[in-house]
Amino acid sequence: MRNLTLRQLRSIQAISRHGTIAAAARKLGLTAPAVTLQVKQIEEDAGLALFDRTSDGMRLTVAGRAVLAAANSIETSLRALSDEIDSIKGVRSGTINLGVVSTAKYFAPRLIAAFLGLYPEIEVRLTVGNRHEVVAELKNYKLDIALMGRPPLDFPVDSTFFGDHPLVIIADPAHPLTRQHGIRRDRLLEETIIIREHGSGTRAALEGFFAGKTDRLFARSVEMGSNETIKQAVMADLGIAFISAHTIAFEVEMGRLAVLDVAEMPIQRKWYAVCRQDRIAAPAEKAFKAFLVERGANHLPVLQRLHPAEAVGAG
Repeated sequence: MRNLTLRQLRSIQAISRHGTIAAAARKLGLTAPAVTLQVKQIEEDAGLALFDRTSDGMRLTVAGRAVLAAANSIETSLRALSDEIDSIKGVRSGTINLGVVSTAKYFAPRLIAAFLGLYPEIEVRLTVGNRHEVVAELKNYKLDIALMGRPPLDFPVDSTFFGDHPLVIIADPAHPLTRQHGIRRDRLLEETIIIREHGSGTRAALEGFFAGKTDRLFARSVEMGSNETIKQAVMADLGIAFISAHTIAFEVEMGRLAVLDVAEMPIQRKWYAVCRQDRIAAPAEKAFKAFLVERGANHLPVLQRLHPAEAVGAG
């Protein structure tokens, strides 16, 4: 496979992304026969088919996925090289493909704005998704850096800690539990608890908190797929919820939500900047990670009032 060309690899990327040879050819500015020839040459070299030709379009085989992974890795390395050359020339520029889990979208714009204030010539392209989506994008070389609470374990990554991440139980300010202190877990299980979808970091932390009692938890829980939906449901008094404190600072300060005084909470998790180990970090990425370590925690939302009695003005 040493005779592979960038044109061949980019043909594989384009077909995978757009589903058909015709669509890939249009994107690449080539003819369909030219793209077909690029694929045929790689398949002959590999001795394996890279795509299954189906009625729904071209689908990567196992060999095709391996070639695509190599193509993505080479593409990111070439972009890092370009940024490195610019840096050597004295150009403080570059592009960062940044992915954040949905909980981090509440502070990511603030982080980006502060970073761009220091490096105005760097472009940051932001992608927001649930944990599964962000991990998949990082694994497929579509992201340079991902901000999340639980680094993936199924492929090699480097994780850089940049801030604490408290998780709390919230309720409508008029809920009876807002006047109680040191609330125990069994008392919480008497309430309807609104929880995030399976696979989210918040959901995993909640299951850990109720270890040994998850049957009771799930018997009365309601699953919702976004922090905004959960907040609206709690404000409508449909239940209490376990949520990141970084998503509710505004609503607590406005008196629309209350943080319950639960024994052994807040649960403290951490925020990480995660990169693939096999990528060469460009100067822009190194600058962003250094910024996160030095100043990232200063741009995380802070709950000024954690105790519910203070938050709702109760005596």
